[in-house]
Amino acid sequence: MIGHARQLPLDLRHEPSFAREDFLSAPANTDALRAIEAWPDWPGRMLLLIGPAGSGKSHLGAIWARRAEAAIVEAEALIDARPADLARAKAILIENADRLGAAEANLFHLINLARESEASLLLTARSAPDDWGLKMPDLHSRLRLAPVVALDEPDEPLARAVLFKLFSDRQLAVDPAVIAYIALRIERSLGAARAIVEALDREALARGKAVTRTMAALVLKDAGEG
Repeated sequence: MIGHARQLPLDLRHEPSFAREDFLSAPANTDALRAIEAWPDWPGRMLLLIGPAGSGKSHLGAIWARRAEAAIVEAEALIDARPADLARAKAILIENADRLGAAEANLFHLINLARESEASLLLTARSAPDDWGLKMPDLHSRLRLAPVVALDEPDEPLARAVLFKLFSDRQLAVDPAVIAYIALRIERSLGAARAIVEALDREALARGKAVTRTMAALVLKDAGEG
């Protein structure tokens, strides 16, 4: 007797949507969302958005950048950038500012130029400037003057909502009980949610079956061992 053929899934990329309507508001991120939507009425036209990996910093940054028509640059890339060129934009998003490295002087100049031109500046980071190991006291002083808003780790209800959305994005109908089972067993981050949903999507397609609790348990076990 021939068993069920195992399909070979195509490696189709599912790019995350950073649209405003796709941002899931919850107690862990309400203050940050409110601060982003308060632009351009920011004190000093600068805001520092901090939170752990997967908490939604990039999504909020993208929402703001689209609304403010901001130039976007990774902090590490500032080492090769000309602050005067960036400061021509009316708004600037600096991603992962805690990974600034050797670009401290360029960020310091950019902050000063942005203040002179009245440009808005949003910086995202995993922690507050005191933890970045900055070597320039003047830069440290500038950053400590910026208002700070923090994102917390997603709670379990938010993790369920994120999983439901990610499954829906892939046209996968998954029982809420299975989603709750997964939410209790993964790291509370968007990255972890995306990884498990992608793995389950591939497994379900390969088997030609719906996502079940048994399938989720096996994939979670494999992920843990990996």
